[in-house]
Amino acid sequence: MSWNVYIRGYQNYLQIEKSLSKNTVDGYCRDIKKLNNFFNGNSDKKKIEEVNYQDFQNYLSYLNDLKINARSQSRVISSMRSFFKFLILEKIIKENPTELLENPKTGKKLPEFLTIDEIELIVNQIDRSKKEGERNLAIIEVLYGCGLRVTELIELKISEIYWEEGFLRIIGKGNRERLVPLGKIASKHLKIYLNEIRVHQKVKDLFVDHVFINKNGTKISRVMIFKIIKKLTEKSGIQKNISPHSLRHSFATHLVEGGADLRSVQEMLGHQSITTTEIYTHLDKNYLKQTILDHHPLEKIKMDW
Repeated sequence: MSWNVYIRGYQNYLQIEKSLSKNTVDGYCRDIKKLNNFFNGNSDKKKIEEVNYQDFQNYLSYLNDLKINARSQSRVISSMRSFFKFLILEKIIKENPTELLENPKTGKKLPEFLTIDEIELIVNQIDRSKKEGERNLAIIEVLYGCGLRVTELIELKISEIYWEEGFLRIIGKGNRERLVPLGKIASKHLKIYLNEIRVHQKVKDLFVDHVFINKNGTKISRVMIFKIIKKLTEKSGIQKNISPHSLRHSFATHLVEGGADLRSVQEMLGHQSITTTEIYTHLDKNYLKQTILDHHPLEKIKMDW
């Protein structure tokens, strides 16, 4: 059987058995298709049963020559492990040639985030006299105020907003459900957008429950969210590489700096592992020092000398 047949089976496995999100499935399959092209894009065809450890080392060397960074290589290795684990489960191969692969050292990359003043500066660039202005303001306030991923934002439903309780019901990565607090500011601008702007839009039947709608009456796209934030950042004069995810990073950073415990932040962000959340401890050294002084028991002992 050809690689393409196995890749289609793998795609179904990720969607149905693993219940992964479309973006995650697409990412895994894209990595495996590139691997297939590497092995079968020339005269030397490589059957899936013939691939061995050295072949993978050759592929990783190829990626390294292309200047693919360590973080991206780690993701590719994860995809390969997942794919060949699937082949083992399906009894297509007997041994997993990816077992001995080691991830390159990536270190912890500190995410780009905005200060409170910078977020205010971005918000001030929004022209609220235009119809899309109120929508864009609501987008910024929800991304920053609730710490949502871009996909979670564009898939947010009106029926999943619990106004009285002050929560959003979010379906995150791996279809994991969580409740995210909806703050007063985000709630205020969501209501203005929904009650004064969106209510007058013609919305296509398939998207009547989606919160954020474009001028064509369908849900707003990921690309559009990126364009909105890029344009506002440029207008504000902020010299940082800012994306929608930067607002999520800012949400988490400001919570931790304000004293929120990592477990609470983990729940709000929808991280499966606390180690993912620990990256947000890139705090001001004076803050960390003061935290130790305030909370460590030895620091509370009064010395007589």
